Amino acid sequence: MSGRTIIIGDIHGCHAEFTALLNRVQPRSDDRVVLLGDLINRGPDSCRVLDIAREVQATILLGNHELRLLEHRRTGGKTKLKETDAATLTQLRPTDWDLLESLPLTLHLPELNVVCVHGGFLPGQPWQSQPAEVVTRIQVIDRAGLPHKRATCPDGVLWADLWSGPPFVVYGHTPRPDIYKLKWSAGIDTSCVAGGHLTAYVLPERRFVQVQAARRYYG
Repeated sequence: MSGRTIIIGDIHGCHAEFTALLNRVQPRSDDRVVLLGDLINRGPDSCRVLDIAREVQATILLGNHELRLLEHRRTGGKTKLKETDAATLTQLRPTDWDLLESLPLTLHLPELNVVCVHGGFLPGQPWQSQPAEVVTRIQVIDRAGLPHKRATCPDGVLWADLWSGPPFVVYGHTPRPDIYKLKWSAGIDTSCVAGGHLTAYVLPERRFVQVQAARRYYG
């Protein structure tokens, strides 16, 4: 592929910021836009974000928010639903559900030695075979080597701190005020929906581009 790869972190319904970031990076016809999942929930308009993603022909990865709604739709169970899920469930259109059902877990860019994923990977295991429950939800690793969210394992070690590559991993899911760039990974969920920034990582030039959130929508 001759163009750029433009990887964008968690959007969470923030369509205005998504549009502003695309205006900053100006995708061309030979560029590839990659969205790291969690396009929906929490922010002002999940459906508009999905529409913009279609307009730019983005490659979209499965995030834990998409996975949770898909699991609810398949099983009818409500135990895992979060407070902002109900509104999104009523808004999503049949074409949106079809899109969500089609989302891959990872995108391998061998020409760049990069893998894109929503949450991350367990180090020491082949990344290609790790299940959705892990790669969309992992944030930290406990002493037994098991994956957790930060909230359920506050003394856990960030998975990225233990990831020694290759490949280089670009991921979202773990919101932080700043980009978390290490030798073998870059975490680009910079809390747009909570009033932070929406971040893009542009390859092959390895350049970060950000826009400030218009306001705090959640949290």
